Amino acid sequence: MVSFRPTCKLQLILLAFAFFLPPLVYADDWQEERELLIENIVYDVINTARFIGNRDLSPEEIESLATTPRHEFVPAKLQQYAYLNRPLPIGYGQTISQPYIVALMTNLLETEPDHVVLEVGTGSGYQAAILSPLVAKVYTIEIIEPLAESVTERLAQLEYDNIEVKHADGFYGWPEHGPFDSIIITAAGGQIPPPLIEQLKYGGRMVLPIGGPFSTQYLMLVIKDYNGHITTRQVLPVRFVPLTGEH
Repeated sequence: MVSFRPTCKLQLILLAFAFFLPPLVYADDWQEERELLIENIVYDVINTARFIGNRDLSPEEIESLATTPRHEFVPAKLQQYAYLNRPLPIGYGQTISQPYIVALMTNLLETEPDHVVLEVGTGSGYQAAILSPLVAKVYTIEIIEPLAESVTERLAQLEYDNIEVKHADGFYGWPEHGPFDSIIITAAGGQIPPPLIEQLKYGGRMVLPIGGPFSTQYLMLVIKDYNGHITTRQVLPVRFVPLTGEH
């Protein structure tokens, strides 16, 4: 990430975010760290606006980021690092994504309260938890069975009652619950999975990384218009774990 020094103008923007952000619902020992993380995310969004085409997160997105207990989604031995703006390992060769990237991918989906979202690559469940208050339902697929089992238990304990987890190969989606208003993929493959294009609604949006593990990956925005035509846009370079499965 390019280094960034806040300006007076940026400080005014941050004050505006603070004005519209309601008091933290999830107030705990991590509140100060969580608030600092939000500032860092806003810095990064503004700093990369020329790439992503947007310099603002919605108040609802900010609130979700500010009230989601990220420390509950990382291994206990790494909880002290939970609110750093960086990815962290969660076992099985997987990671919990950098919060800025989670925020960016969420923002690119342009969610609405009545939307139904498919996530491929549940991981720790953090991305699904961020989406939970923004949409009606999140269906999320995890190919690694122990992760799928642990995240199902974690989300239940944290009372995320609009998230449903499935252990399966996400490349093929979840057709019985489609079509989806938006689809988010949190692992990188060499192509846009054709079954997921089929399961995306007309007018829907998909966000995913494209690229191999030893080549440049790009975060891609895929839009399916109301005639079924597909357009894609590269957003910015990223680094994700590979999409696995038998495909």
